[in-house]
Amino acid sequence: MAQQSLRIAVAGILHETNSFAPDLTTMANFAGERVSNNEEFAARYAGTRTSMGGVLDAAAERGLTLVSGIYTAATPSGMVEQATIETLFEQVTASVDETVDGLVIIMHGAMVAQGYPDVEGAFLRRLRDRFGDKLPIAMTLDLHGNVSREMVELADIIVGYDTYPHVDMYERAVEAVGLLERTIRGEIRPTRALAQPGLIVIPQSMLTTEAGIMKELLDEAFAIEADERVLNVTVIGGFPYSDVEDAGISFVVTTNDDPQLARDYADRLAARAWDNRERFLLQFQPPEAAVAEALAQPEGPVILVEGADNVGGGAPADATHVLRHLVNAPKKSLVVVYDPAAAAEAHRLGIGGSFSGAVGGHSGELHGEPVAISGKVRLLFDGKYRHVGPYMTGQLTDMGPTAVIECGNLTVQLTSKRQAPWDLGHIRYAGLWPTDFHIIVVKAAVAWRTAFGSFAKHIIQVDSPGCTTSNLEHLTYRELRRPIYPLDGDRSYYKGGISS
Repeated sequence: MAQQSLRIAVAGILHETNSFAPDLTTMANFAGERVSNNEEFAARYAGTRTSMGGVLDAAAERGLTLVSGIYTAATPSGMVEQATIETLFEQVTASVDETVDGLVIIMHGAMVAQGYPDVEGAFLRRLRDRFGDKLPIAMTLDLHGNVSREMVELADIIVGYDTYPHVDMYERAVEAVGLLERTIRGEIRPTRALAQPGLIVIPQSMLTTEAGIMKELLDEAFAIEADERVLNVTVIGGFPYSDVEDAGISFVVTTNDDPQLARDYADRLAARAWDNRERFLLQFQPPEAAVAEALAQPEGPVILVEGADNVGGGAPADATHVLRHLVNAPKKSLVVVYDPAAAAEAHRLGIGGSFSGAVGGHSGELHGEPVAISGKVRLLFDGKYRHVGPYMTGQLTDMGPTAVIECGNLTVQLTSKRQAPWDLGHIRYAGLWPTDFHIIVVKAAVAWRTAFGSFAKHIIQVDSPGCTTSNLEHLTYRELRRPIYPLDGDRSYYKGGISS
């Protein structure tokens, strides 16, 4: 006899919140990516290598009826306004069909709002208040989430990305749907444990594509998943720019009706992370020295990683600490700067027009002062493109009206919306190509590799001020649970975790 067709809902609110970034995040920031029914969900995400695309394909392959509620996302930025999160909680919770057999929620894990330091946990609480404890809920998370005890208690299944750069979000969503179906059908009974080793590390320490401690932790997690009693092991690197109690590395192990096994495996991973804590520390160079080293390299492109202005971490994308050292560079250099006013002026001038003005540096002293440039407007376009690389392939992206200004050896791409360099389309659609430049400045930490990694001849990490700085000593934490490594030396608050 054929199994009964199940109905599962999908919904979510996704934002990576930087507590140290300027400005509040409001409803307007979520307007660019919002769907509210099956037709809109499929139109935007079908055929994409995104979490949403994974949910669509997994449901179809398994013969599940998918019922889309509201899913909305905003580019990483500052604290979410309280009125905005209250509205989103109400709208998204209400959008979930009451008659479904299970629910997949697509979240980030590091969303923070005024009055809600743990948005994911608070959203799960809203869902439980409406649907009770019996509705199976699976939640997908970014590797840079900050996992709370409430999240582990209230979600039946937590599946986080296994890669950074994130190229497996599609696969992890497929996995989450599969585990959700098995839970609904009574084939498994997920039991979970959370362990937090008391470590807070920068994104650059979480690279999973090269040898290092993060890759070793993932490899151990995969080995644990080979145990047939284990349903999933999620290694979360954390997001150090969210000033919340649970910021930092965490491990969530989900087993089939065996909470003690989950506890043992989670503690084992946490102990290994703590024992290797010094391996998470990296070295960086100040901007002037980084530019000098890049110019001395015989072959390019040389990637200057301006992690302190990491758009994917909520930074404003208009820092000028590196730009000011490239204005008179003797070799071809490229930098993308968020500056709506300058982009608008370039569009007014038109292609071939002479542009002269100060760009960037509009987000306060932390990100530098505006820098004067002069050159010709080479190209103008609307800033819209779809990802062509391995990161969220097919995802629609919008940089807003965009202009390319050629200033001798320096090329400045001005955008009207903040957008991270996660895909080659970031410059390709502006008529630019990586090998045309000796130096490329990327306002990112690691995810730039999915766009420029295959072109890079040399990589230099830059130590500059900014709300996503590589030096966490520059930041003033008020809510973070202390002590924590490396801010407080070898003292740690880790004393096990929670099982449910």
